[in-house]
Amino acid sequence: MQRKLVAGCIFLRTFTAMNYEWSYEPPTIEQQEKAKTLSKELGINPITSSLLIRRGIETPEEAKSFFRPQLTELLDPFLFKDMGKAVDRLNEALGRKERILVYGDYDVDGCTAVALVYKFIQQFSTNIDYYIPDRYDEGYGISFKGIDYAYETGVKLVIVLDCGIKAIDEVAYAKEKGIDFVICDHHVPDHTLPDAVAILNAKREDATYPYQHLSGCGVGFKYMQAFAKSNGIGFSQLVPLLDLCAVSIISDIVPIMGENRILAYHGLRQLNSSPSMGLKALIDICGLQEKEITVNDIIFRIGPRINASGRMQNGKESVALLIERSYKEAQLKAQHIDQYNDQRKDLDKVMTEEANQIVDTLDHQHEHKAIVIYNPEWHKGVIGIVASRLTEIFYRPSVVLTRTDDLATGSARSVSGFDVYKAIESCKDLLTNFGGHTYAVGLSMKIENVPEFKRRFVQYVEENIEPGQTNAIINIDGVLNFQDISHRLYHELKRFNPFGPDNMKPIFSTKRVYDYGTSKVVGREQEHIKMELVDEKSNNVMNGIAFGQSSQVRYIKTKQSFDIVYSIEENTYKHGEIQLQIEDIRPSEPQ
Repeated sequence: MQRKLVAGCIFLRTFTAMNYEWSYEPPTIEQQEKAKTLSKELGINPITSSLLIRRGIETPEEAKSFFRPQLTELLDPFLFKDMGKAVDRLNEALGRKERILVYGDYDVDGCTAVALVYKFIQQFSTNIDYYIPDRYDEGYGISFKGIDYAYETGVKLVIVLDCGIKAIDEVAYAKEKGIDFVICDHHVPDHTLPDAVAILNAKREDATYPYQHLSGCGVGFKYMQAFAKSNGIGFSQLVPLLDLCAVSIISDIVPIMGENRILAYHGLRQLNSSPSMGLKALIDICGLQEKEITVNDIIFRIGPRINASGRMQNGKESVALLIERSYKEAQLKAQHIDQYNDQRKDLDKVMTEEANQIVDTLDHQHEHKAIVIYNPEWHKGVIGIVASRLTEIFYRPSVVLTRTDDLATGSARSVSGFDVYKAIESCKDLLTNFGGHTYAVGLSMKIENVPEFKRRFVQYVEENIEPGQTNAIINIDGVLNFQDISHRLYHELKRFNPFGPDNMKPIFSTKRVYDYGTSKVVGREQEHIKMELVDEKSNNVMNGIAFGQSSQVRYIKTKQSFDIVYSIEENTYKHGEIQLQIEDIRPSEPQ
């Protein structure tokens, strides 16, 4: 479910705040037969094989590749349009000992991408620098100030990561100064591309690369893979960089199937076995030293801290941490960034509360299918988080704007299945700049255009969004009885990691369950329910935790039956014990 993927989410709310729809499509007879066959061939639980079939994985070979992704399965980087040109230009720069600048966006994806490319090239040249634009002084993407910095420091080649695909004027300006650009981006391009030496972007209209969903850091990795291949450098030298790839892929919420799954899978292994000094310092400051680092740890702990530097000050501090070789120095840098994260959380909370109050005062808000809010006093660094929060709470595409100099600048976020980029693009004549992808867009406009933008954006959404897309939907993968749940099943489900878009954590439903008599409200603010449940089909007592759902406890205690949807987890406080993480609860229908 999309709400579980909002990076940096720190607020809990009762699940009765929205009406969740439970969506379950029983497997077809053909799917059931395929699942039975796959279960026998692999010797796995039929529930597990059914989940594989739902993901389009139908053969033992496909299943083995899914469960054990191999780095040898990575695509040839030279399938990228312009990759040969990009590698030739880098080789030329190194051969001539030209000064190289690695330039990237100030978010997690951009900072990890810059760190990855900088660390790899630094092995072959000391004449290299990196640059992260200031969110407040320069804004998103390639800036004229950044180009001037490159010129003043003698840079001849700029490698741009996670931005740049629309920087036509900026690249032309740099070319006049004798500076070449290689652009590595994954955002949607316009019809006209910048006049760069090479543009590595699988979404360009003439793209030749078979996989479109790499993160910005992933594109940077493919560039370094091609560079290494062209120079006879063993792939093993790229492996230590995979932890940065994992943090990028998971934080940027790109699909975790195909090539992203391979990179994220091995990146998580690297993060757990031998992380770089910078990431090790972040792991320690998050209190994760003694546990396996998971997708959730990156989304809710590591990623937000890397982001916090660019949100509150300058993302260059995050890059400095990520490339640090001394653990002692990395600890100091991580502590500094952790302070930024505390500031970010405080601002986030205040702004979200203010945004909620504004939404609550809007006439007939429940009738509208989009939210657009403008407040010139808000902090630019956290408006993306606030937009995410509003989308999560109200399940509407949301745009949050603030004032930066003489412009209204902001972020848009979307709900599952709705392309907010196209919605923003439909208003492009009102905008001075915009860029992004299906679920997240940055934009700016003249302040006087805000009312008309709001009118047209809301109109576009209302005309194009599907009825079900404004409802919070829980997609159920299977209906189980408690007797179906075992340690074997739990361990097989773990093999579906890493989870993310296109490979969400499996969600199950059990009907007609009862409180065993010992369920109780817990938490600092009594907001959760610790549950012990039984169902009608077995005598198994199943432990569960329902976060933010304490309002349901009165019904649970009536001794009437209710239905639940949940994921199957391990109790982190009682190692080896399985528990249900309950996503939603509703009364059972009368029999």
